[in-house]
Order: sequence, then C-alpha cells, then structure tokens
Amino acid sequence: MSIDQKLSQLALGTSARIKDFPKAGAAFLRLREMGLLPGTAVTFVRSAPLGDPIEIKVRGYHLSLRREEADQITVET
Repeated sequence: MSIDQKLSQLALGTSARIKDFPKAGAAFLRLREMGLLPGTAVTFVRSAPLGDPIEIKVRGYHLSLRREEADQITVET
C-alpha cells in the first residue's frame, strides 16, 4: 500500500517515488533537467538545522532543494 505525501514531509532516510509536481515554471524545468521526473526514486538524506534547505539523493547524486519547492512535489512511499 502506497501513501502519498509531500517530498518535504518524508522522514530521514525514507525512500519514495516521485508521483507528481507542477508542470510549469522555470524552477520546475530546472528540476526536470536534473532528473526529477515522475517515477524517479528519491531518498531523503537530511535537512539543514532550521529545516531549509533539504537534501535528497536522486539518480546517484545529492540534490538540495528549498522546502517550498519540495512542498510542491508529491511522492508515494
């Protein structure tokens, strides 16, 4: 059974698959170019001491995202 939640809500070390995110805007074009596509596996690595930014592992590399960007990406665990 999969559970849908926001990327920013994942617990430390949790893996999930990207389900959906907004399809418009320069920031999301950049994210798609870096490999964040529906179906892609991601792992929540850590967050900064104040919770922003967060670090995820995607396609073998580490990527930092602002929490507001991660709030707009839906994942399924």
